Amino acid sequence: MKKKLPIGIDRFEKLRTNDFYYADKTLFIKELLQNWGEVNLFTRPRRFGKSLNMSMLKCFFETGSNPALFDGLRIMRERDLCEKYMGKFPVISISLKSVGGLNFKAASAALKNIIGKEAMRFQFLLESKRLSEAEKASYQRLIKIGTTSEAIYDMTDAALSGSLQTLSQLLEKHYGQKAILLIDEYDVPLDKSFQRGYYDEMVNLIRSLFDNALKTNDSLYFAVLTGCLRISKESIFTGLNNLKIHTISDVRYDEYFGFTDTDVDEILAFYGLSSHKDTIRGWYDGYRFGDTDVYCPWDVINYCDELLAAPNTPPKNYWANTSGNDLIRRMLKSANLTAKNEVEELLNGGQITKRIKQELTYREIDDSIENVWSVLYATGYLTGTHVEQEDADIFRLWIPNGEIRKLFNELVEDWFREVTRSDTSRISRFCAAFPAGDTETIQEMLGDYLWDSISVRDTAVRRNMKENFYHGMLLGLLRNQDSWLVKSNAETGEGYSDISIQTPERVGIVIELKYADDGDLEKACREALEQIEEKKYAEGLRRRSMKKIIRYGIAFYEKECMVVMA
Repeated sequence: MKKKLPIGIDRFEKLRTNDFYYADKTLFIKELLQNWGEVNLFTRPRRFGKSLNMSMLKCFFETGSNPALFDGLRIMRERDLCEKYMGKFPVISISLKSVGGLNFKAASAALKNIIGKEAMRFQFLLESKRLSEAEKASYQRLIKIGTTSEAIYDMTDAALSGSLQTLSQLLEKHYGQKAILLIDEYDVPLDKSFQRGYYDEMVNLIRSLFDNALKTNDSLYFAVLTGCLRISKESIFTGLNNLKIHTISDVRYDEYFGFTDTDVDEILAFYGLSSHKDTIRGWYDGYRFGDTDVYCPWDVINYCDELLAAPNTPPKNYWANTSGNDLIRRMLKSANLTAKNEVEELLNGGQITKRIKQELTYREIDDSIENVWSVLYATGYLTGTHVEQEDADIFRLWIPNGEIRKLFNELVEDWFREVTRSDTSRISRFCAAFPAGDTETIQEMLGDYLWDSISVRDTAVRRNMKENFYHGMLLGLLRNQDSWLVKSNAETGEGYSDISIQTPERVGIVIELKYADDGDLEKACREALEQIEEKKYAEGLRRRSMKKIIRYGIAFYEKECMVVMA
């Protein structure tokens, strides 16, 4: 029986004891120890294995952990390293991904619960002969159970600020060994607090917690933090001089988050899915971490799972999340003409060059379009590489793969639909020109809409895909007329017309679209009208008792259009 695919499994112990497939990333441990940093921050997009790696570190270093979890894995070949470090440390491991709420009080309570729950793992400290009564009392303050429904753990604010430092000091005294601290999703509380309006309070709390745990903590052996964004030092890492930051542009550790090409070859071979490699590469590869091309593991695992059930399953978007999508929506709404052209360039398979701001605060994200580009790069919606050696902040950016390109296309369509619907008098005038046979107004206004929109004109994109873009755009405009019956690719004769319309006044309208690859709009319009006649697209409207039938051939080339009526 083949190993199960680990969809949503981010606990190393569960994965290794329940016969799940594992892409071996254990040499991350060796590199972490060789490239010593007292406090290590790794920033990577969502769903690239950060939490699983943190769980792996905990299982490797923690006193009393099970060494059999690593049987057969690469790290076990490093015998001296395993002898010296494996199972030798007290480990404090927390994830801040659920620290949030409608207000600061709720978020603070969530943080107390996370740290209190972790502290409860060490109840043996209450019986430790190495701790004084005062030290045991300080531990009890971390695990004090509250009486209200708002908080399970009711530590004071002062106890919360010093909680991770206190816990590591007590563990060092008990074990005679400094503690390792793992903090996953360190930036989530800041993101959530910014969205809810209590950002300053949360920054102060996280800064205080980190200052005590990472800066003035003599009981710390080393710490690892993970997140999506590199939050500025001035914001929460004030005065922290022992911080080593490893972003997606860094060469070091580049193969330990996400799947490499070798990882994907191995998983596809294991499940007999190697014939799908090209599709998977086109849809889920394309990320650039340091010098390594990387696939999104969440996508690869989910798609493999679907392929095992149904081999003809087309690829899907598994990765996109609502909050990141909101960022793109906000960018499109505030985009000037330059930014729109840059989005268009990306959608058409091109690249743009930008100065990437490596450190940000959440408050700065919406300050400028330039900051949004930086966040889209850091969070995986764009990928890229350094352009020049002299300036490490200049990057060439592009959309990594088919999944993200499809997402961008959908968001652009949503944005355009929203923009056009907001101007009701303009859209009404445009629609009214069709039953009136006013080709001049249709052409002029359609040209204006094209200028306002973000279009697909990439020479590598097939002609029918370009036609689909314009088809979708025009269809969206015409469907603003609520009293009309607007059909797309409906069977109206011997074939399928692009768009057919029935109005309450019993005017039937047939529209055929063409993309003029050679720029000859007149010829493309002629071909569209000939197709309407040849395929008898108007017959279906006649059968529906339309009193009058109007036929339009519409041609597009980049942001140009021509409208001809038969």
